[in-house]
Amino acid sequence: MTAKTEPEARNHAFADGIDVNRLNEWLHREVSGFEGVTLLERFSGGQSNPTYKLITPDRRYVLRRKPAGLIVKGAHAIEREAQIMSALASTKVPVPRVYAVCDDSSIIGTPFYLMEMVDGRNFVDPALPGLDQNARNAIFDAQNATIAELHSIDPVRIGLDNYGRRDKYLERQIARWSSQYTSDHIAPRNADLDWLVDWLPAHIPADDETTIVHGDFRLDNLIFDPLEPKVIAVLDWELSTLGHPLADFAYHLMTYRMPRLTIAGLAGQDLAKLGIPAEADYVSKYCARTGRSSIPDLPYYLAFNLFRFAAIIHGIHGRLIRGNAASARAASLVQDLPIIAQLARKEAALV
Repeated sequence: MTAKTEPEARNHAFADGIDVNRLNEWLHREVSGFEGVTLLERFSGGQSNPTYKLITPDRRYVLRRKPAGLIVKGAHAIEREAQIMSALASTKVPVPRVYAVCDDSSIIGTPFYLMEMVDGRNFVDPALPGLDQNARNAIFDAQNATIAELHSIDPVRIGLDNYGRRDKYLERQIARWSSQYTSDHIAPRNADLDWLVDWLPAHIPADDETTIVHGDFRLDNLIFDPLEPKVIAVLDWELSTLGHPLADFAYHLMTYRMPRLTIAGLAGQDLAKLGIPAEADYVSKYCARTGRSSIPDLPYYLAFNLFRFAAIIHGIHGRLIRGNAASARAASLVQDLPIIAQLARKEAALV
């Protein structure tokens, strides 16, 4: 993994309650060649699982832990992150090496794992400012090739046959996000989301494929080679499971439909001038790489993902009203919710 934001002050890790001496003892036992912590810094940003840069005399690592306090069942699943990255190490999907996993909360207060730090480039803005046309095209092609490769892996072959259920992924996801949206009564409801709560489960495509899905595959969760347009690490596997590959693909394809809101999209941009492939060409590349002729139900998968995104923001709105929203961008995201919900309903109208 690499830093997607600058580290905070050096002593922040100690403020998190980490006993570095105890951590050192455990890592000396469990990690071959581990020489001891010389620096431990927490990365700032919006990670749901606190993440730290750990430096030894000869190597740099990343330590990722569950947050302290009460955790919702199934959330902050760092053990699943470690499991899938370890399994994918034998494939062409690039992932950081996992060195050790600790489920003993007595070591640093919560379970954690240690992985390699992968140095490279991380892009947040999909318009890729600062790059030329050829570089932008190549970056998008590398992103496309990576998700196509992930969806082409047989989970049984790499020991992930029990990594999730093999049926009704969309049905379960819709029920989950609909419940989260409708059960949070403190934030005002949205008419488009209310409509989608009823519409989405009634129009699920009949095709029910199952592959490994990342769950949060997007440009800023990829690390690229410092010089070449090559993905060298895929990060943040917390939401990974077995699920529908086209729902996973459409999640990062939302970039093409999203305007430049709090989380910037590409809608309204001159893609040809930027050198970024048109959406139709990008979809065709994915289809060619995964042996498909087309994605006839693409508007549905986009509507679902836009609905999911809006439902997440609705939850952020509730936390903002309660005074416990963690993200500094929470208020701005809430302002975007009606636009995203409207986009979701427009996609549904195309089905």
